[in-house]
Amino acid sequence: MKLSDLATVIRSKNAGPFELTFDVLFATKDDFEVVVRSEILSARSFADLFRIPESDVLSIVEFEPALAIKVTIKRVRASGTFGETDVYGAQQHAPLLSLEVPDYR
Repeated sequence: MKLSDLATVIRSKNAGPFELTFDVLFATKDDFEVVVRSEILSARSFADLFRIPESDVLSIVEFEPALAIKVTIKRVRASGTFGETDVYGAQQHAPLLSLEVPDYR
């Protein structure tokens, strides 16, 4: 099962000019818990997926009341600087769409 099959929203956006944040939202508590238990959005797995040092994964917040997971990372390049390709950070979530969730039910 892919993350995009379980989540109702997967998005990325700027969290200031030097950070990106990723939101993953779920419709059911079961789907949220499956993803949390799988640890596919851990600092290590996120660093591997986005090819960044684990230390650049700044925070991972699992917020059960909203059935949401928020991950914030350092940007490789500041928003709007030369060579930066996504000023708003709105296209950075694409690698998450095909991420396989192990142990799905």
